[in-house]
Amino acid sequence: MKKKYIIMLVIVLLIIIAVAGWFIYGKIEQSGREYEVEQIATQDYEYFILRQDGNYGVINRAGDSILEPEYTNVIIPNPTKAFFICYDENNNTTVYNQNHEQILTEYSQIQPIRLKNIASDLMYEKNIVTFVKDDKMGLMSLEGEILAEPIYETIEALPYKEGELLVTLDGKVGVMNNKGNYLVEPEYDQITVDNYTTEENGYRYAGYIVSNTTDEGYRYGYINVNGDMVLQPEYTEISRIIDIQDDNNIYLIVAQNGQYGMFKNQEQIIGNEYQSISYNSENNTLTLEKTKRYGVATLDGEIIIPVEFSQIDSTGEYIYATNTDGEVSVYQKDGNPAEIDSNAYILATGNENYQIKIDNAQGSVYSILNQAGEPITTANYSYINYLYDNYFIVSVSGGKVGVINDKEEPVIPIQYDAIEKLAKTNYIVTRLSENSSIQLYDKNFNQLCDMANAIIDTEDTYVKVYNDTEIKYFDLEGNEIQNTDALPDNQIYAKSQDGKWGFVDKSGNVVVDYIYDKATDLNVYGYAGILLDGKWGVVNSQGEVIVEPTYTFNARTEPEFIKEYYKVEYGYGEFYFTK
Repeated sequence: MKKKYIIMLVIVLLIIIAVAGWFIYGKIEQSGREYEVEQIATQDYEYFILRQDGNYGVINRAGDSILEPEYTNVIIPNPTKAFFICYDENNNTTVYNQNHEQILTEYSQIQPIRLKNIASDLMYEKNIVTFVKDDKMGLMSLEGEILAEPIYETIEALPYKEGELLVTLDGKVGVMNNKGNYLVEPEYDQITVDNYTTEENGYRYAGYIVSNTTDEGYRYGYINVNGDMVLQPEYTEISRIIDIQDDNNIYLIVAQNGQYGMFKNQEQIIGNEYQSISYNSENNTLTLEKTKRYGVATLDGEIIIPVEFSQIDSTGEYIYATNTDGEVSVYQKDGNPAEIDSNAYILATGNENYQIKIDNAQGSVYSILNQAGEPITTANYSYINYLYDNYFIVSVSGGKVGVINDKEEPVIPIQYDAIEKLAKTNYIVTRLSENSSIQLYDKNFNQLCDMANAIIDTEDTYVKVYNDTEIKYFDLEGNEIQNTDALPDNQIYAKSQDGKWGFVDKSGNVVVDYIYDKATDLNVYGYAGILLDGKWGVVNSQGEVIVEPTYTFNARTEPEFIKEYYKVEYGYGEFYFTK
């Protein structure tokens, strides 16, 4: 009996150890997949590329020379770190620090990793570079830590996903993160991102479409962001429905032998029997096609409108099905018949109290409906878009736009050429083309500013509206503020008087006389521009003239200076300073 008890105890202990080992391995594997992408604000930049006479060097934020412009190119992967990749005429690289000391001398052909299909002021991976040894590529940190041994034929950025790299090993492709850990093992001939994106996380949670070559051509499979094989590479085509914003469920349209079906994660919801399947984002349904006949299914695969119509139109809240005789039947999103005019589209607004109707019988005339479906507008609008609360952006014939409330009262006159809600604020901006003017309204539609030939900039804590003669600042709550409030760390501030510009301190004392045609406020590096007779110069944070008005620029936007150097942007998020 005692022996039997011991055997049972040993078995239990082995099970516990196995389960614990599996759990620990899973945690380690998952933690190995995690990585960070450093976020760097413009005001934190320490180093900048200098271009002079066709050669490149480096300056710091004070405008001091760090590397003289004697290289054919210089790349700074991370502008907060003294890591400068310098190129000679043979495209060989040398890396220097802020003391002009060569570093990482034991490695050859250190190269930055340029991001792909990512909109950013910083176009390279910020904390990693590649190097070459024995004609193979490896990965290292900017501090020289080897993250991946030099065994790869290629290492390059994975499109859309900063922090992830496409690597080739023995002719096969995989995905590695910026810590050197595999996210997808190098076992495939091709890997692409599924293009799933969210406003909060961008492409971070996008999965991977993988493929291998067979005698019949490419065969595609799918691996999710956690590295799980959702579908084996056996399909002739795979695409994710990226309009469905759901991080936990993946909807994949797949093709085999020209026939399309759909999976929800690993479960096939719709069999491969259709010539096409398309997602209708407005009513969250699927349009199916078989032998030029169309029908509609739910995301669970239930056929709610039979595949027998010559056309399906899923515009707005309803589904419009046209039969072979040209007769149109209207259905609700659940497939039940709807008693509405087949010439009318009904659009949701996101507010249950309102819908927008488009009457196509009258040439696309827009109106607003209340919760009971009754019209609450009488004018014939050529466009209506829900704004917020009980307010709507409207357009009339002739193209003029404005804002009305649900009583059809204009709260912003319908007289402007363009209108928009300013991103990340509660402001409404209107524009008039005839004088390039900008009008700024708060959320209660009080006009705060009307400025001709104006430019508007949105910063983290304020909005700036300016032209050649004035600058106005507004906080994000709808209040006009002084430049001293918008830029509390500055020592001097641009101010105009009698049509001329100068600088004052926080107390309003004149530091630079009112003698210039235009002046900018100090930038985050402590320099401001002064304009006189069409030429720009530079003053520092003490109001001392660093460069007399010398430079001529064609752009309407305010120039940016560091000491005697001015900024030149040449596309794709890249720029340099020069003089």
